[in-house]
Amino acid sequence: MKIAVLGGSGLIGSQVVTILRDAGHEAVPLSPSTGVDLLTGQGLSDALAGAEVVVNLTNSPTFDDASPAFFRTTMDNLLAAAAHAGVGHAVVLSIVGVDQVPDLDYYRAKVLQEDLLKAGPVPYSIVRATQFFEFVEAILSWTADDTTVRLPSTPVQPMAAADVAQAVADVAMGAPLRGIRDVAGPDVFALDELGRITLAARGDQRTVTTDDSAGMFAAVSGDVLTAPDDAVIAPTGYRDWLGRQS
Repeated sequence: MKIAVLGGSGLIGSQVVTILRDAGHEAVPLSPSTGVDLLTGQGLSDALAGAEVVVNLTNSPTFDDASPAFFRTTMDNLLAAAAHAGVGHAVVLSIVGVDQVPDLDYYRAKVLQEDLLKAGPVPYSIVRATQFFEFVEAILSWTADDTTVRLPSTPVQPMAAADVAQAVADVAMGAPLRGIRDVAGPDVFALDELGRITLAARGDQRTVTTDDSAGMFAAVSGDVLTAPDDAVIAPTGYRDWLGRQS
């Protein structure tokens, strides 16, 4: 089966391509470096010719109020080209709880992306994943100085990028869900606790201060970023993953 992977050279996309190829599929990574630009539509129609599935792992370059325009344009281009090429399944990666965080521009933009896919002409699947282990240190950096990292106590249930890639590949190889599959890591942490675990594992002497007004995730209320009851729970734990990074 030919599966086109937009964003196929990124953190998740490169791993999805490898998994699909190992399973015997013709996985084709698409990105500006291969002559395909989803934002302009350049090269898209030719790249989707003969594809049975398209996986969209592209992302907005910003998390601010410019992100909705990115997702509207790229989804319009993707759905038009996929329908013209006769693609039978479109897969998009989104975020667990994304529709329950209306105060974040980026989350509203991802909801728009989901809604455009649902209303489009191509049978679809949405994979919603929790925050990636690989992004935890970036999250810490948003509200850090030389001595202190300020983090809210927001509950999160992060997962390894490799497990995200496996979940996306599994869905891409199956029939369209015409709905959502949630995937999450095995453990729930308060974000400030996750920061302390991370700094300790890195030998970082900075102090984590609990500040429920600090950073992007301060806008999240309750446990909406943790796995719903029907979620697929990935196998890799954060502490085990951290131990393998040194």
